[in-house]
Amino acid sequence: MRADQDMSDQAIGGRRSAVSPAQASRTRYLIVALLFITGVVNYLDRTNLSIVAPSLSSELHVDTTTMGWIFSAFGWTYAALQIPGGWLADRVHPKILYPLVVLVWSIATFSLGFVGGLTSLVILRLAVGAFESPTYIMNNRIVTTWFPERERASTVGIYTSAQYVGLGFLTPLLVWMEVTYGWRSVFILTGALGLIMALVWALLYRDPARFRGTNQAEVDLIREGGGLPDLSDRIEARQAEKKNAFVWSDLGIVLSRRKLWGMYVGQFCMLASANFFLTWFPTYLVKFRHMDFIKAGFYASVPFLAGFLGVLFSGFLSDFLLRRGATLATARKVPVIAGVVLSMVIICAQFVESPAMVILFLTLAFFGTGMASITWSLISTLAPERLIGLTGGVFNLFGGLSGIVIPIVIGYLVQGGSFTPAFVLCSALAAVAAFCYIVVVGKVERVRE
Repeated sequence: MRADQDMSDQAIGGRRSAVSPAQASRTRYLIVALLFITGVVNYLDRTNLSIVAPSLSSELHVDTTTMGWIFSAFGWTYAALQIPGGWLADRVHPKILYPLVVLVWSIATFSLGFVGGLTSLVILRLAVGAFESPTYIMNNRIVTTWFPERERASTVGIYTSAQYVGLGFLTPLLVWMEVTYGWRSVFILTGALGLIMALVWALLYRDPARFRGTNQAEVDLIREGGGLPDLSDRIEARQAEKKNAFVWSDLGIVLSRRKLWGMYVGQFCMLASANFFLTWFPTYLVKFRHMDFIKAGFYASVPFLAGFLGVLFSGFLSDFLLRRGATLATARKVPVIAGVVLSMVIICAQFVESPAMVILFLTLAFFGTGMASITWSLISTLAPERLIGLTGGVFNLFGGLSGIVIPIVIGYLVQGGSFTPAFVLCSALAAVAAFCYIVVVGKVERVRE
């Protein structure tokens, strides 16, 4: 056991903690819970449109091409504001920025329940995308602040799984609400949940040294394990020296490193399958597989639950491998690559007729997509220390571009009445993602400026 611990310490850079975990408080687990619950609300607010799309499109007479553009509206502002969002995340403390953005995107979501036509629908979806844009960048900063390296992948897995658990467990409820009270009720409920979370963030979040119940032993445990509990203090000191101005050379740094480009392109390609599930999936079941709407709601929940389990499995597996002596590259990359490869089975769903078999292949594919979703753990390890937010912004920009491009392309590809071309696209992009993580990223180590 001791030999295993020595190997694990070497794998995270030769650090050995002088702090016994028994001496340290565990308030960082409360931070995990906060990130998780916010993630559930975050993804309900960005994907609730997919749940109501079949009835909304029928009521407003929207064809598949137009629906693809409406799905992508969120992604336009979400992607466009990733770099500004990263810049803000490096300069504005999460205790201020987080509750502010949650508040505004929740108001926009709530207002979607009162739209009078396509124009107001698109404008409000653009607003949701704009104000959700910094959230995962801030999550990455918070995880880097609060968690040692050996706990980071499982933490990322927990809060990333939230994007699937909300839809997995709540899709039947939201479908029932839509059938009973109309599609507008879905927006009103999910928006109200966000307003509650904005208040919770404002009242609760602080850095480790200032968080009630966190003792010095926990702060030391985080620091000696590779975390940066004083990250906010370091950033503030550097801001004072540089007058808090945006420096183009910083953007040049995060756009000129091969490792980071492997992550950027890999993220775009990996999210192709995820964006199908988060936009077109319910429509695929109802209009292309001709399932009853209520039945489709229950069927749709199964792959989302699999995605939830895939993320958790991947995160805990990654940290387990690290603790057992695997290199950081092996521990972080193997679950991601395995997940990307597994997600390619999405194409098999198009060649079976039984609804149960369709859901089986889509469930396996989404489990793989979930496994691949711990890529933020790589960003927190690879990004230059001073530019974690900006690097995360560029990384999430490529994810946002995928959210723009994929729904639109699918809308055009399925005009002929078949989803086969769309599933071929998702599988091919998954293969490209695997190449990026294996070859382009290479050795896992922090990029130097």
